[in-house]
Amino acid sequence: MICQHTDARPRRAFTLVELLVVIAIIGVLVGLLLPAVQAVRESARRMQCQNNLHQIGIALHNYHAAFRKLPPGGIEVRPETPGGKQIAWSALVLPFLEQSAAYSRIDFNYAFDHPVNRDVAATPIETYLCPSTPRFELLMRGMGATDYGGIYGERIVSMNYPPRGVLIHDRAIRFRDITDGLTRTLMVSEDASFRDGQWINAWNLFDQAFPINRAPAFENDIRSLHPQGANGLFADGSVVFMNESMELELLASICTRNGNEQMPDLER
Repeated sequence: MICQHTDARPRRAFTLVELLVVIAIIGVLVGLLLPAVQAVRESARRMQCQNNLHQIGIALHNYHAAFRKLPPGGIEVRPETPGGKQIAWSALVLPFLEQSAAYSRIDFNYAFDHPVNRDVAATPIETYLCPSTPRFELLMRGMGATDYGGIYGERIVSMNYPPRGVLIHDRAIRFRDITDGLTRTLMVSEDASFRDGQWINAWNLFDQAFPINRAPAFENDIRSLHPQGANGLFADGSVVFMNESMELELLASICTRNGNEQMPDLER
């Protein structure tokens, strides 16, 4: 006869208290890991935003090489030119962003918002979109959105008249006109989720008037959805993350091309 051994000892299961403790530990671990995951994701998004600005910088430099000048910030900008075309610098550089197809569809004989330009104006351009900006669609009020604006000057310590930025109305600036130095002069910066942030619309120019990320919603200014600052493209093609605690005098100085201000070098 074969005897079978039977373990009569009862198997011990988790008690309710132990189960709650395990759930609590898992919750704490998730709570600790989630901010780290979010930080890694935001770091990747910020790097992609910086890459966008690098590409825009290359396009502007190639435009300058082709025409010996930068594009004007806008053509016939309103209200200076009532009924003007108001076509933006960001439309003029499209061929240098490998967007020749979109550029060829723009009829520069008409305004940016004329019906003849409606379809091309509604074309999203990926390079002009910061991945940190939340959006339900790639359009801003029916036109292709942009999270980047050209620097028209500053209103922190001056009236900005005549405008002293790099991308200004109906005038093409040359690199030799930037007497403050290319490494010390901001050319393009983030202006995320602005209501007129459309790549074809020359309203994506601004003279800086507030600290970074502190402008009211109606004001065109440097702002981003990155924590603690915003990315900026300098005239030498370098991209710098500018802390929102930057001193206002320093911020004003980098927004002008010919202010001759004494300023320290920015960390790059």
